[in-house]
Amino acid sequence: MSTVRDWAAPNPVTENRSGLIGKPVDRYEGRLKVTGTAPYAYEVETPAPPLYGHIVSSTLAKGRITAIGTSAAAAAPGVVLAWSHLNVPAQAARGTRLNPRSQRASNPALESDRVEHYGQSVAFILADTPENARAAGGLVRITYAAEDADLDFLSSLDLAGPAPGEEDARVGDFEAGYSASEVTVDDTWFSPLQNHAQMEPCATTAWWEGDKVVVHTSIQMVKGGQHALAETLGIPSDRVRLFTRYIGGGFGGKGQAYDDLTLAALAARESGRPVRVAYTRQQMFQATIHRPAVQMRVRLGADRSGRLNAMALEAVTHCARNAPFVEHAASFARNLYAAPHRLTGHRLVLLDIPHAGAMRAPGEAPGMLSLECAMDELAEKLGLDPIELRIRNEPEVDPDNAKPFSVRQLVRCMQEGAQQFGWSRRHPTPGAVRDGRWYVGMGMATAIRGNFLLPAKAGLRLTGDGLATLTQGMTDIGTGTYTILAQITGETLGLPLDQVRVELGDSDMPPAPGSGGQFGAATAGSAAYETAMVMRRRLSELAAGDPRSPLYGEDPTLMDFANGNIVLGNRSESLAALASRAGPEGVYVEGGISPAADARDWSQHTYGAQFAEVGVDSVTGEVRLRRMFGVFAAGRILNAKLAKSQITGGMIWGVGAALTESNPVDPRFGSFLHQDLGGYLAPVHADIVNLDAVLLDEADDKANPMGIKGVGELGICGAGAAIANAVYNACGVRLRDYPLTPDKVLAALEAKGL
Repeated sequence: MSTVRDWAAPNPVTENRSGLIGKPVDRYEGRLKVTGTAPYAYEVETPAPPLYGHIVSSTLAKGRITAIGTSAAAAAPGVVLAWSHLNVPAQAARGTRLNPRSQRASNPALESDRVEHYGQSVAFILADTPENARAAGGLVRITYAAEDADLDFLSSLDLAGPAPGEEDARVGDFEAGYSASEVTVDDTWFSPLQNHAQMEPCATTAWWEGDKVVVHTSIQMVKGGQHALAETLGIPSDRVRLFTRYIGGGFGGKGQAYDDLTLAALAARESGRPVRVAYTRQQMFQATIHRPAVQMRVRLGADRSGRLNAMALEAVTHCARNAPFVEHAASFARNLYAAPHRLTGHRLVLLDIPHAGAMRAPGEAPGMLSLECAMDELAEKLGLDPIELRIRNEPEVDPDNAKPFSVRQLVRCMQEGAQQFGWSRRHPTPGAVRDGRWYVGMGMATAIRGNFLLPAKAGLRLTGDGLATLTQGMTDIGTGTYTILAQITGETLGLPLDQVRVELGDSDMPPAPGSGGQFGAATAGSAAYETAMVMRRRLSELAAGDPRSPLYGEDPTLMDFANGNIVLGNRSESLAALASRAGPEGVYVEGGISPAADARDWSQHTYGAQFAEVGVDSVTGEVRLRRMFGVFAAGRILNAKLAKSQITGGMIWGVGAALTESNPVDPRFGSFLHQDLGGYLAPVHADIVNLDAVLLDEADDKANPMGIKGVGELGICGAGAAIANAVYNACGVRLRDYPLTPDKVLAALEAKGL
């Protein structure tokens, strides 16, 4: 296994002689997407005219199907088949694994008469057109026996219990430390349920080739989807070939397979025809996962100088009754601020609503909405600037495990952000700045997100035309994976980008863990780098051992790569010539990455500081973003344009979390009140003005061979808290119930007599 000492040595990426690393290269697949020629899962070309499936969803929160009639649907125009739990083809029992190494267990569709939540799949129609399928779905007649359901999170807090397999994390004696503190804060925040709202719905196109099924689906994890389908169908995983080449947004919501994948494969086998299945927009809100609501109590105790003596974050979240999921909204605090006495923990409320799951920056996104506001409250009580309070509590080593930080530029993020944002112009007295009828204020917050490296592989082929093709069972969910892999491959082999091709999203390719958790670029990219290094060694050895090469007989370890050539001194040979002599298929190698054993000896995170200025309308309570700025430290940047796009996209998510996004549960039916992009209020262009970010120069040689880290989730961390703190600075009302909608703000203003 490699060590971080190996990673610290100079290499083609860190030397960056061609200048491809960090360059703001346009998206590799951008032209395909903007011209509409990048085929998404529902659009791929099929070997024969396809049939179309429609999923019928339950209108009950909890209970049992007592009768279901599909005969009218089956007799409707164009219908090929109509399934319910009574006649769906056999599938493996839920949770079973034929192969104990499968990444996912069986996930059958229409498995029984039980209804566990509103929007659950209860019938399936296959027809010659999507219109006929959907029309026939409306003819399915279902009778339910309803059962009492627990639907409201806040009224069910007394039902909260320990998270499975978890205990509270305690350091020192929090209760004693808090009681002895000179200045304290004890408040509770609420962050509501939120939806992913991807542009592309979950969709699958499937057909069978003999005993092997080919599926094109929209999923973030290639192997996870392949294994889930194989286990559900009860077949070996090598009889499932899964493609997921283009994905129109994931955000964690496509980290798992849904019924569209299973039903498309089953219907294609039953009908002998290719089948397309896509969720409707309304079904996306009900049948896929969501971020759970979080109730967070934060207690801080400090001395008069501002040094934290005690810190506690206790989170209560919800999940589906039969699908435990913990939103670790308190865990990040263990690595952020130092205090000798600490308590963090999580509790779960089991509800009868759709499954909760990971959503962009799970844990940090809702958790920092609480702690970073509590830190501002503490700063005000102490008479300290919020940045100064945070600097005084900057730890020398990781507070959670006493490990040294690999790189930690959090203080620099705050200081440079303050300078560029104009923080010195902030008036510390809330409500002191007016612009006509608008109260104006500034706020800030820190950002932290863990850094991860997972095992991954890649394949690389160099052909006689000089083209290098990287293949990997990785995904690009709109984050730029295609582009950065091309940059890494080109820089490592000394090839221009027009001589590099990247192919992703195929389960037959060398496996990668997929996109999510901010580990995608570092993991897939490190595997691509290591594979390109294997290719360098192979080509150097071929040149040294080939009498026809100008480099014959030379030491292969001294050879270099530049401008499409392999070079030593004043002698060189083109990679194309070398590959053409190797054979008709050129040269193919595979390589991979795995975490270094000693990388765990360091604490590895990404960091940032968020700054916001808002206006609060004194008449309507409306909050308007006036400007927003962030400074972030996230390792070596592979592509300046894509990294900034990811960071600012996350910041926009923070605006939504603070000001607009929420989806209450209808207590009558167990459905979400907002079921489309018209009702679910995510920020739009008019809401986002003067938003910018910078990334600090950084290279973390404890992270991976290239010193890179992820940025996809860091931008959302702390962003909403910066806005909430700005609202308080603007008008003097501290709201702890997100989102900060005009009705809540106006009521708080009126309560203060403003």
